Amino acid sequence: MIPKECKRLAEVDFPIAVVSKHSAREKSIRHGHPSTLHLWWARRPLAACRAVRLGLLLPDPCDKNCPEDFKNKVRELLPRVQGKPGPKDIDLRKSLLKFIGDFANWDLSTNQDYLEVSRGLVKAAHGEEKPLVVDPFAGGGSIPLEALRLGCDAFASDLNPVACLILKVMLEDIPRHGPELAEELRRVGKEIKESAEKELKEFYPDDPDGSKPIAYLWARTVKCESPNCGAEIPLVHSFWLSKKQGRKRALKYTVKKNGKVPQVEFEIFEPKKDNEVPTGTVARANATCLCCNKILPAERVRAQLREQQGGADVIFDDMGNRIGGAYMLAVVVLHAGIGGRHYRIASENDYEAVWKTQKMLKKILKEWKYEGNKELCPIPDEELKRVPVTFGVINVWVYGMTHWGFLFAGRQKLSLVTLIKHIKKTSSNSHLLTLAMGKLLDHNSSLSRWAPSRETSAGTFGRQALPMLWDFSETNSIGDSTGSFESACDYVANVLVFLAKSITSKGQVELVSALKHPLPNRSSAVWFTDPPYYDNVPYSYLSDYFYVWHKRAVTIWPQLFSTTLTPKDEEAVSYLNGDSDATAARRRFEMMMGRAFSEGKRILNDKGIGSVVFAHKTTEGWEALLSGIIQGGWTITGSWPIATEMQSRLRAMDSAALATSVHLVCRPRPDGVPVGDWGEVLHELPKRVGDWMERLQGEGVRGADLVFACIGPALEIFSRYSKVETAEGREVKLAEYLEKVWEVVGRTALEQVLGTAEAKARNGAAGAVEEDARLTALFLWTLQSTKSKTNDNNKVSEEETDYDGESAEDSEQAEEDDETPLPKVKTKGFSLIYDVVRRFAQPLGIHLSDWEDRIIKTEKGVVRLLSVKERAQQLFGKEGAHQVADWLESDPNRVEQLELFPDRTEAAVPEIKGRKRGQQKKGGSQVSDDSLKTKYEATTLDRVHAAMLLQASGRANALRALLKAEQERSPDFLRLANALSALYPKNSDEKRLLDAMLLAVPR
Repeated sequence: MIPKECKRLAEVDFPIAVVSKHSAREKSIRHGHPSTLHLWWARRPLAACRAVRLGLLLPDPCDKNCPEDFKNKVRELLPRVQGKPGPKDIDLRKSLLKFIGDFANWDLSTNQDYLEVSRGLVKAAHGEEKPLVVDPFAGGGSIPLEALRLGCDAFASDLNPVACLILKVMLEDIPRHGPELAEELRRVGKEIKESAEKELKEFYPDDPDGSKPIAYLWARTVKCESPNCGAEIPLVHSFWLSKKQGRKRALKYTVKKNGKVPQVEFEIFEPKKDNEVPTGTVARANATCLCCNKILPAERVRAQLREQQGGADVIFDDMGNRIGGAYMLAVVVLHAGIGGRHYRIASENDYEAVWKTQKMLKKILKEWKYEGNKELCPIPDEELKRVPVTFGVINVWVYGMTHWGFLFAGRQKLSLVTLIKHIKKTSSNSHLLTLAMGKLLDHNSSLSRWAPSRETSAGTFGRQALPMLWDFSETNSIGDSTGSFESACDYVANVLVFLAKSITSKGQVELVSALKHPLPNRSSAVWFTDPPYYDNVPYSYLSDYFYVWHKRAVTIWPQLFSTTLTPKDEEAVSYLNGDSDATAARRRFEMMMGRAFSEGKRILNDKGIGSVVFAHKTTEGWEALLSGIIQGGWTITGSWPIATEMQSRLRAMDSAALATSVHLVCRPRPDGVPVGDWGEVLHELPKRVGDWMERLQGEGVRGADLVFACIGPALEIFSRYSKVETAEGREVKLAEYLEKVWEVVGRTALEQVLGTAEAKARNGAAGAVEEDARLTALFLWTLQSTKSKTNDNNKVSEEETDYDGESAEDSEQAEEDDETPLPKVKTKGFSLIYDVVRRFAQPLGIHLSDWEDRIIKTEKGVVRLLSVKERAQQLFGKEGAHQVADWLESDPNRVEQLELFPDRTEAAVPEIKGRKRGQQKKGGSQVSDDSLKTKYEATTLDRVHAAMLLQASGRANALRALLKAEQERSPDFLRLANALSALYPKNSDEKRLLDAMLLAVPR
C-alpha cells in the first residue's frame, strides 16, 4: 500500500509530449470511440485521462517512502511490454513513465498485455482493495471509463440527465452484459427499422428509376419587400453541393419574369472554376433578393421567419401546392451500381411526400388531444429559452423557434415520433435505442448542415451552440447512410463491442449535484474531474435538445427524466441570470466550485490525491477555478499541459487558441498549516516559473498554453499555506498573487526572447529596448502554438462527423449565422484577447493606450497587432516607402536625416486613442503637446519595420544604406530583428520580409 507521505508519479514527472501526441490523434478516431456513443460537449481524450490516472495511482520509485514490494513488482511486470528496467530507482521511474506514455496510444487501449500490466501495477500499489475513483462532473464519462479500464472502482455522477444516460450505458450496462449488448441492439434496431420503414416508406419514396434519396437539401425563404418585386428569397449560405476534386457540383439560378412576381429557378451544373458558383444570398441575417438585388434587412428577415415559426416547414394550400416556407434546393440520391452521390432538382413527388407528412402529423396531434393529454405531446412542446450567457450560443428563438419542436422539419418530426413509438415497445432496450436516436437527432434537424467537402450530412452541433442555419440538410432516416437510424445503431453497437473488450468491472452512476455528494467521508482514493468551463459551455441548455426527445422514448430509469427540462439552478456555470452582472456571476461560479472541491476533499481518504482538468481560454475562467480550488481546501502539487486539439482544428491560426488542457494535481491541504510570508513566496516564484517554462518548452509547449500551464506550479507555492501575509500582517489575496505570476512569466519570456534587454529594463538601465518592442515580442511569444506532433494520416472519413471538434467548414457556417455585423474588410495582423495582453502589459510598465493605433488596435475585447504593411503611411508619410527610397538612393548619406512619422508635425500633434490634444487628465492637469510628440520619436521597432517596408518595396540600395546606419547606431536593431524573426509565425509576411531584410545586412 502507498504510504501517505509518498509522492505519486504525476506529482514529479509526466511524459507530456507522448501523451499529447496520442491525445490529439484521438480526435480523428471515430469507429468504436466512446465519443460516437452520444454527443457530449468538451469531452476529454481517453489517452490523457488514462495516462494521468496511472500517474495519480502509482508511487514514484525515487521517493524514499516508496514500498520495496511495489518496486519489485514493477521489475516483474514491465518486461512483458517493454525492456527490462535498469537497476536504479531512477531507471524504474523512467520505465514507468515510458509505459504510461505508450499505453496512452488508442491502438493499445484494448491490448490484453498492457491491460494486465496496468492493472497489476495498480494492484501492487494499492493492495487487494480496488482504489475508488470519483468524478462528480462526469459528463461524457472519459475519466470514470479509464478508471474501470485500469481495474479501479468508479463512482460517476452528474447533475445532467443526458450525461447520466450516457454514463449508465457505458459504465453499468457494458460491463454487465458485454458484447452481447451490441448483438441485441443490432437485432432490435433492425426490427424497429423494418417496422418504421413500413409506416414511413410513402414519405421517403424512391425515384421512378429506382434511385434512393439519402438527403434533401432545403433553404428557408422570405419575401422580398422591395416595391414592384415581392419575389421569394431562398436563404442560402452556399450554392455548393460537392467540392470533391473531379466531381464538383453546384447550383446556379435564372430569374423568370413571366407573371406579376418574378421567380427563381435552379439547375445543377459542374463548375470549371470556383468563381462560377454564385455567392450566397444571406450574410449576418441580411438577405439579397436574386430577382431585384435589393437587400432585405436582418430585422425583416427575422420578423418573417418568426411568422413561420423558424421557417423549416413548407407552406401548402388546401390542394397541396407549395405557396411558401421552406424550399427544396436539391435531392441527394444513390444510383444502383453507380458509385458516389448524385444530385437532382426537387420534383412534384418530393413535395407531395412532404404534404402527406404534414397531414399525418396533424392526425397524430389530433388523436393525442382527443386522448386527453395523458401522455406527453408526441412532438416536444417544451419552451426553448434563451441562454443567460454570451449572446449567440442559442439564437434560434430570435427567428421564432420558441419551442424545441420548431427546430425540426415536418418529416424529421414524423420519423422521430414513429421511431419512439416502436422504441417504447422494447422497454428493456429503450435506453440503448435512445442513444442511437441521439445520433439520429444530431443529423436530423433543421440546424444540420450539408458538408460539400465531404458530401455528407454534418451534425447539428458543429460547435457548442445552436446558431441559426439558413439552408439545411434533411437525411433519410429509414435509409442506410449517415443520418439514418440504421447507421446510428451501427455506430452505437461498434462502441459497445469495443468497450466490452477492456471494461469488465461495473461502475456506479448517480444523478446528483457535485455540491452535495452522496459518498461518505474518506471513501475514495482518487478525486479526478473535468469541471464546467466557466461560461464556455451551457451544458444544460444545449442538452435540452436531446432531453425532450429522450424522455419520450426511455422506459427505464424514469428518475432521469422526471423534470420538464434539465436542471439549471444548481449547474456550476457562470450564467448571467436576471439582473446579475459579470462580477456576481463569477462569484457564484467560485462559490459553487469551492463547495464542490470541499466535497471532494471530504470524501478523499488520508492517502488520496486529486486532479482537476481545465482548458478555458480566459483569465477570468482560470482565476475563478483556482479560487474555488483554494477555497475548497486543496494544495496544488503538479501541473501538466496535454495537447488535446489537432492543429487543423484550431479555429484561429493567428490568435491564441488553446491547444492544451491543463491537468492540475492536488492534495487536500492539511489542517493547521502555517501562514506564508509574502516576501518568501515572491522570492521563490521566479525560479519555480523559470524552471517550469524551461521544462515545458522542451516538451514543445508554447505560447498561451505555456502561460496557463505555469499558473499551476506557481500556485503550488501559494496554496501550501493557510493564507499568505505581508510583513505588516495584510492578507494577500489570490488575485494579487496571480498578477505577480503574470509579471514573472512575462519577464521570463522577454529575457528568453530579447536576451539582456528586459533585464536592463527592469533595472532602468540605458540600452533596453522600448515599450513597443517588448509589447510586440510578448504578443508574438504568446501566439506561439503548441506542437502536438499528430499523425497527419489520421483523417476523418467522409461518412463520419467530428462530434467533439469543429471543421473549418462548420466554423465558417457558424460565423455566417452569427448576429454581429460583418467587418467591412478582412483585417490582417495577429490577435489576442484584451485581458491577456493587459495582464502582461501592466506589471511590465507597458501602457497599452500609448500604442493604440500605432502598433495595436483594440476592438470588442480583442487586441490586434497591426501588420507591418499597415504601418507604411504611418512610418513614411503619404509619400510612402518608394519616394523615401528615391530620396535615400540619390544620396545615401541622407540616411541620418531620415525622419519617420513625417506627417506628425508641430502643428498636428498625433491623436492617441482616449487622450486627445489638450485633453484633461484625471485631477485636472493638461496633457501637453510635447509629451504627446515624444511618443512619436522613432523607436528601434519602428526602424526595424521601416527596413522591412523598404525590403518589401524592392529598393535594395536604400535598404543597405539604412542597415549600415543602424549597425553604426547600436546593436539593438539587429538584436531585435533577430528576436522577432524567431517569433513571427513561419508562413507570415512579416517573417518572410524580416528574413529577407536580414540577408541584406552588411557583413
